[in-house]
Amino acid sequence: MTIVYAAIAVAVVLVVGGLLLFNWSKQRELEAAVATPTPAPAASGKPTPAPIQLADGTVIGKPLIKLGKISADTAAGGQGQDVDGIQCAGMEFAALHIHPHLAIFYKGQQVEVPPAIGGAIHDGAQCLYWLHTHDGTGLIHIEAPQLTPPGGAAYTLGILFDIWGQPLTRDNIAGLRGPVTAYVNGEKFDGDLVSLPLRAHEQIVLEVGTPVVPPPNYAFPPND
Repeated sequence: MTIVYAAIAVAVVLVVGGLLLFNWSKQRELEAAVATPTPAPAASGKPTPAPIQLADGTVIGKPLIKLGKISADTAAGGQGQDVDGIQCAGMEFAALHIHPHLAIFYKGQQVEVPPAIGGAIHDGAQCLYWLHTHDGTGLIHIEAPQLTPPGGAAYTLGILFDIWGQPLTRDNIAGLRGPVTAYVNGEKFDGDLVSLPLRAHEQIVLEVGTPVVPPPNYAFPPND
């Protein structure tokens, strides 16, 4: 009987240990997803400029990127079908609710990131992808029912652009063509733009063409 009790005890320890490890892993995923990065000094070496205050419902930049009739999504983007495993739903979710920021510049001038990226009509009703925009501030809303996308490690800039239906390459950003210089939180980013993870209060700046201006610093709206 002693051997049986010992086996049961070992099994209980393994189950409890597995649950603790699973919970720890999920907590780390959540912390990584919602971690708020600190913007670095400007790439020029000068002190980070005073932040530009973002306000919900406003517009930042010149409207150079065309909009669709219903949303900003192009015919190649989200029209209600699943995109990269992301659904277009009739509600917003709260398991993960974070706000990165995207700024696009073209030949030194800031361009509006359009409202209603991620909006669509599906089966005759309006729906919204887990990644979307509400206004022209450049704020990206990630309001998802799970911490990570289906089959992926993180929500990425590439997923947003796939939903939008716009190109995201080192020489073409949403139809704006030219060499692309990218910054993440004020530091130059030379990695793959498509796989760039989106984090809470992350500041992404994509500059197309020249001149390349120092990446701005943005202040997020209160409670965002």
